[in-house]
Amino acid sequence: MPHPREEVEAAISGLRDAFAEAEKRNSWSWIADEFYHEDCVYECPYGGAMLVRAEGREAIRKTHYGRDMDVGSGWQGWSFPILRWAINGNLIISEWVNRGPGKRPDGSHYETTGVSIITYGGDGKFSSQMDLFDIAHQMHLCDELDAAGLLHPSLKRDWVEPMKKRIITMLQGDA
Repeated sequence: MPHPREEVEAAISGLRDAFAEAEKRNSWSWIADEFYHEDCVYECPYGGAMLVRAEGREAIRKTHYGRDMDVGSGWQGWSFPILRWAINGNLIISEWVNRGPGKRPDGSHYETTGVSIITYGGDGKFSSQMDLFDIAHQMHLCDELDAAGLLHPSLKRDWVEPMKKRIITMLQGDA
């Protein structure tokens, strides 16, 4: 049964605002408690190179909002603004960006676009979410940031280099 559109809209609008607040706090994991049901499922397939599947709020806190977004993991200076969304019943499709630190010489942001497919589950919280973005463009963005001296060394070591290896292995058919 669909929830009232205003309720669904308030939840995704609240998530957008929470992302802005998380950037100010340099902390993201608290968002799991605020916006996800206890039994929520989160997935991000990373272009087929690595599936992240978090079952339950605690797992979402540890993976998506912890390891994958918190500042201590090398994401200093990054933001993930939600730009817009569409709602159909309890289904939300949102567009956002992975925005790296600094700006290009032409003044544009270092960023790649992604989408989330989110199911609203009532009480201001989501019951499922799948994030999709082009991992090849994300790797190119990280290369740009590295060339500009803006990619954190631990992010390069712990995320970018292993992800590139996974992508190559997958494309070679050795996965």
